[in-house]
Amino acid sequence: MGNWKLTLTYDGTTFHGWQVQPDLSTVQGSLQQAILDVTGETVLPQGSGRTDAGVHALGQVASFSLTANIPPDNLLRALNRILPASIRVLSAESVPPSFHARHNVLQKTYEYRIFERRLATNPAPRTPERICSPFLAPYVWDCRWPLALEPMKQAAAALCGTHDFTSFSASDPDLTQRASSENSPDEPAGRDPIKTIHASTITRRDNLLIYRVTGSGFLHHMVRNIVGTLVDIGRGALIPDDIPSILAARDRSTAGPTAPPQGLYLVEVIYKPHPDTIHTDDQGDAQ
Repeated sequence: MGNWKLTLTYDGTTFHGWQVQPDLSTVQGSLQQAILDVTGETVLPQGSGRTDAGVHALGQVASFSLTANIPPDNLLRALNRILPASIRVLSAESVPPSFHARHNVLQKTYEYRIFERRLATNPAPRTPERICSPFLAPYVWDCRWPLALEPMKQAAAALCGTHDFTSFSASDPDLTQRASSENSPDEPAGRDPIKTIHASTITRRDNLLIYRVTGSGFLHHMVRNIVGTLVDIGRGALIPDDIPSILAARDRSTAGPTAPPQGLYLVEVIYKPHPDTIHTDDQGDAQ
């Protein structure tokens, strides 16, 4: 059997998350059906992690095995003809049997995008709010508070390093104990809350606030809970110096609210390099 690695991008707006669910439209289910239509084989593609309903991906990775002998460029083109327009396969690779999209993850990068309805830099108290376009609203948090960027930067930087992130994990025990995590390697029941954050920054770009984080792994809702806390700091409900005490408390109630899903993007998944892979990009050029 041949082992396959696909890199996907998708608009999560109309999907009930990544994972297959009965009678619901999901990314994994759509990909599974497309593979069946193309190859006649029923497989369950394994993602690098599960994304929640409304969450998007710029670089999700899936792996699966096929008995069919099909060139990578042919598989890529055939899948993109069948998949809904909201899902696209960016690349298809034949990889060693040891590769697994979830188990072999080294680190991931996420981005969270915030539309500032009111700019903190504008001193006029009665300045009309900015209008979030309906063509942008499904892809950002339309945030109603004016946000101070500098304290948010300080707080984001304080998250770098290895910490216990229990305070930023989903508070529902059914979610935190299940074998899943948000856009990250699935974790067993009793998941390890110790994670290493390699980079954590927030900037203004293209008229949005962009939070970008890279880490070894992420707990369920961890990125969205971090963003909710950064927003609380930006609007003055918390201060940057609260981050160490929030981490030390290991208590979800000490952190900020959960940011809405539509602003979250899985940007990139990094793996150990595998030699002798056959890769094709979306134009079908072998590399």
